[in-house]
Amino acid sequence: MPGESHHRSLPLLTDDERALASRLHSDVEMLATTIGPRNILSHLPALNRAADWIESLFRDIGYEPIIQEFREDGETVRNIAVELRGTSKPDEIFVVGAHYDSVTHCPAANDNASGIAGTIELARYFNAKPFARTLRFVAFVNEEPPYFHTEQMGSLVYARAFRARNEKIVGMISLETIGYYSDSAGSQKYPVPFNRFFPSIGNFIGFCGCWSSRRFVQRVTESFRRHTQFPSEGLAAPDWIPGIGWSDHWSFSKVGYPALMATDTAPFRYAYYHTPQDTPEKLDYEKMARVVMGIGRVVQEI
Repeated sequence: MPGESHHRSLPLLTDDERALASRLHSDVEMLATTIGPRNILSHLPALNRAADWIESLFRDIGYEPIIQEFREDGETVRNIAVELRGTSKPDEIFVVGAHYDSVTHCPAANDNASGIAGTIELARYFNAKPFARTLRFVAFVNEEPPYFHTEQMGSLVYARAFRARNEKIVGMISLETIGYYSDSAGSQKYPVPFNRFFPSIGNFIGFCGCWSSRRFVQRVTESFRRHTQFPSEGLAAPDWIPGIGWSDHWSFSKVGYPALMATDTAPFRYAYYHTPQDTPEKLDYEKMARVVMGIGRVVQEI
């Protein structure tokens, strides 16, 4: 990957980052504590409540949500998008998204209330700012099993609709489990053989994509490293390797769009992944704010 990961002490938080950390915490608490587990199979009312809350918050920020409904297991579910229309290249679209569903009986603070919070706060940050290209912020349903990597995965339904309309997506970033960081030795694990090449301390944000998106992964990693003083690692590899395709970026890559996942690496670092213990107090909201602001700088540059 181009550029160099930040290895020195982190700078003091800015006032904007402190305010962002507070909002991220509030967003995660709403999804993980007030609403709780959310999925079709065992927590459908909570899934619908989460979707209603996301829609309402997007409206409060100043957007008009674009809803994509589809049927699954006899229920109507929805992807929720908002858009900032580009000024000079409106047909070129950049997508930032995250899934709002959870596995059964998991509050899912990190997986993936953290990603939804980051998506919402980036939408807030960019609202009404002029850009050449169009920006879309999307909350996806049905990322978790049993819909993961199936025709009913919300992001695949969404990406295929893009492709059917022949829309031009220049890049997609999926925010997936972005809230947990550790400075302890041995806190970071990897699938073989990547343990030989990457750090054993889980204090970084990872940018991970399928091999077909390797140039996009390189571009995003380089931009983040140039603009943000926070540890980062990048990896593009075949999606049959465990972890490479474990988020909504997989859907966009599947239909031929450049896409990646921004992640704290989930089960390779986070012991509470997919458990009832995935709760809000486990997350580091100040570091999460640094990451979200850094990704915002990447989006702004691209």
